[in-house]
Amino acid sequence: MKVAQKLDFPVDSIVVMDKGYVDFTLLARWSFQGVWWVTRAKTNMAYQVVKKLPVSQNSNILQDQWVRLTGFVSQEAYSKEIRRVVVWDAQQKRELVFLTNLKSLAASTVAAIYKERWQIELFFKALKQNLRVKTFVGTNENAVQTQIWTALIAMLLLKFLQLKSQISWSLSHLAAMLRMNLLTYRELWAWLDAPFLVARLEPWEKQMELIPT
Repeated sequence: MKVAQKLDFPVDSIVVMDKGYVDFTLLARWSFQGVWWVTRAKTNMAYQVVKKLPVSQNSNILQDQWVRLTGFVSQEAYSKEIRRVVVWDAQQKRELVFLTNLKSLAASTVAAIYKERWQIELFFKALKQNLRVKTFVGTNENAVQTQIWTALIAMLLLKFLQLKSQISWSLSHLAAMLRMNLLTYRELWAWLDAPFLVARLEPWEKQMELIPT
């Protein structure tokens, strides 16, 4: 959360975050700066309904409201009205409550924006599982972006090899097998189709020169 307090975004950015990161002082600052945000509401949030917006009976939107916080601390931190959208999650059989300062978008769009956050979760899960990325080597903005772009390039290469192969590799299995064979010489395209049949090659006696003479 301390890192989030230092973040600044361009005007009209949309920030999506889990309810564990909700800080109404931070959300108030972003709203003042012209930054839009979508998050989940905590179950113990105290509020008062100011206005009810119409919802379609044929959609999964249960409620669309503008509310004011009534908790002593939260009311002091965020005095403006907040939009509260309640959605029925048919897959998990539960209600999801979203908070946002977005005014012009439909309630279903607000829910869809939050749903896209899950794609980011899946991305980092894939990095951790397939590329063994457990922690970032550096934590400043440039270091994190460099590591993410490097990971994206590695994932793209893995997907390309997966598509070129004539056998059904899972991404995690392919990454593990490549990791085991990094220091061996093999004919790559043949190895992709028959990883246990392609023999090792002897390395060249003379290494290639960076600048040929």
